[in-house]
Amino acid sequence: MRKQTLLASLLVVSSLSVLAISKPGSKDSFKAIDPKNIDTKVRPQDDFYHYANGMWIKNNPIPGTEVRWGSFSVLQDNTYKKLRGLLDEAAASNSPKGTNQQKVGDFYGSAMDSAKIESQGISVISGELAMIDRVTTKDEVLAAAAKMQRMALAPMFSFYVYIDQKNSSEYIPYVDQGGLSLPDRDYYVNTDPRSTKIREEFALHLEKIFALAGDDAAKAKLNAQTILRMETRLAKASKTRVEMRDPQANYNKMTVTEVNKTTPNIDWSLHFSRLKLTNNGTFIVGQPKFLVELNNMIVDETVEAWKTYLRWHLISSVAGNMNNAFVEESFNFNGRVMNGAKQMKPRWKRVLGNIDNAMGEALGEVYVKKYFTDDAKKRCLDMVNNMQNVYRERIQKLDWMTDSTKTAAIAKLDVFIKKIGYPDKFKDYSKLEITRESYVGNILKANEFAFDQMIEKMGQPVDKTEWGMTPYTINAYYNPTINEIVFPAGILQFPFFDPQVDDAVNYGGIGAVIGHEMTHGFDDQGCQYDKDGNLKNWWKPADEKAFKVKTTTLINQYNAYTVLDTVHVNGELTLGENIADLGGINIAYDAFKRTEQGKANGKIDGFTADQRFFFGWSQVWRQNITKENLMQRIVTDPHSPGQFRSNGPLTNMPEFYKAFGVKEGDKMWRPEAERLKVW
Repeated sequence: MRKQTLLASLLVVSSLSVLAISKPGSKDSFKAIDPKNIDTKVRPQDDFYHYANGMWIKNNPIPGTEVRWGSFSVLQDNTYKKLRGLLDEAAASNSPKGTNQQKVGDFYGSAMDSAKIESQGISVISGELAMIDRVTTKDEVLAAAAKMQRMALAPMFSFYVYIDQKNSSEYIPYVDQGGLSLPDRDYYVNTDPRSTKIREEFALHLEKIFALAGDDAAKAKLNAQTILRMETRLAKASKTRVEMRDPQANYNKMTVTEVNKTTPNIDWSLHFSRLKLTNNGTFIVGQPKFLVELNNMIVDETVEAWKTYLRWHLISSVAGNMNNAFVEESFNFNGRVMNGAKQMKPRWKRVLGNIDNAMGEALGEVYVKKYFTDDAKKRCLDMVNNMQNVYRERIQKLDWMTDSTKTAAIAKLDVFIKKIGYPDKFKDYSKLEITRESYVGNILKANEFAFDQMIEKMGQPVDKTEWGMTPYTINAYYNPTINEIVFPAGILQFPFFDPQVDDAVNYGGIGAVIGHEMTHGFDDQGCQYDKDGNLKNWWKPADEKAFKVKTTTLINQYNAYTVLDTVHVNGELTLGENIADLGGINIAYDAFKRTEQGKANGKIDGFTADQRFFFGWSQVWRQNITKENLMQRIVTDPHSPGQFRSNGPLTNMPEFYKAFGVKEGDKMWRPEAERLKVW
């Protein structure tokens, strides 16, 4: 589902492991800016990213189980080890039935019982396979698809209930394009050698999975061709990632009757009732042309073809969690071919994602009690408030925005909902039943439990206390429909934040993250939502025009960055994140200069405070990444690669030029007239 990723701009960040450190200056002090990571053979004026991180990059190759390895990866690995300890305790606790401890422990126990998983094989989905096998009519195809959607398997299209983007006080159903197996529609339609090769590998993968499911070679090959044909049709009817960034174009509120007229082969009232959704007269159709093509396919494709399609989506969704033969083939394609991974992660790491999806807040509640302090939460909130004050002043001083639009922008900024660390109220899992009988069974039950919770929101007041991430997640986000900024406990660790580190590093880290998330409220997507979270224009035409000029300049700047060979950053796809990066570091720097360290600009370990600020920013983005994963991210990821997240904003900052003596002729130099300031 794209519920959260569609409606919230999420910051994917890099982080560093948590280390026991003391205050800078003591003899046993950990150096927040470690000179061993700096490559002095690279001039900071030419490539600050590789100057600040070059030796770290050289000395930290990608482990065989990973597809990228950077600050984020190290911190996540450290957090995973903490979570593993909590899961081991839960699995061994023999807690009373019905408690969160029992459910988390049994979920983990079922996942770690490799012998049982191996002996069960594909039988763990025998009931679901039998349901598909019983299908004989087109209506039964749609009924089976609805049952699979209730298990969050999302065949044909994406369905979810979320806040109405133009009436943020109510929930409403959404129907979006979907139903694909590959990461993006471009993989089906592009004719470049890489896309063609992936389609060939995908066809082989399909054949192998169908063979493991019991089909003979001829049948498996025929089924693979069916999946490729059907998913290619869906892909051709799908919007591109750039087109999907337009929230107005993707908001089409229609009645069930209206949609039934354009898609007569799909009875939407009946489909919603099968999803156990009642009393809905209207819903949001994200991409009407996609539904028209799906409607045509209902007739054009045979019942047997649709059964093959449903069977594939069922098996592929759980293949990585079944017996070894399925797991190995799932990894071979999704890990090796698509991402360049060399070996599989250990089982305990592989299951953490499913537990996070199933009962993440239950695990998170234990995590924050053990690893997160109220003092850290308070210090972060103080920083957020300071950054908010700075942002307000920066808006007031903008030279390209009229006073009335400034007033509306400040009104939106002033009512940001701030969520830090963990929810005030954790989710209730009392209706979720978990046992040690079947790992896959637990996954599907948890999916259906979450689906039911989503459906139950219809007709209820919008819950603005709900979190879209678990407390231990090393990430942050801004959600335009609630107008909130969210910082889970997981990201409030070094190198983003540590109370014992000097202000320069903290502001270059978490300060820039805070500024980043605030700026998402005013990026090219977030700026289309008002202070109440409604998709509503609050801009004067002259301000919209000035903003468009600036964003076009930023698109062109990032389009010019070469990633690999002839592949460039997609400036349109990454525009929102690039605006947020540029705004975030500028706001953080402004706030930092109001601290005592910022005012004095003294040296620590040979670097001025300003230089340490920029080191703190750049070390967050350091990483090694496989070619395969990098190329996939260029197609699918709205964030620029780490090197350009580091260097891109700095080329627009005169403060960086001053700190490192950047002059005309240096590679980081950008003529003053071309340096961009948005917020």
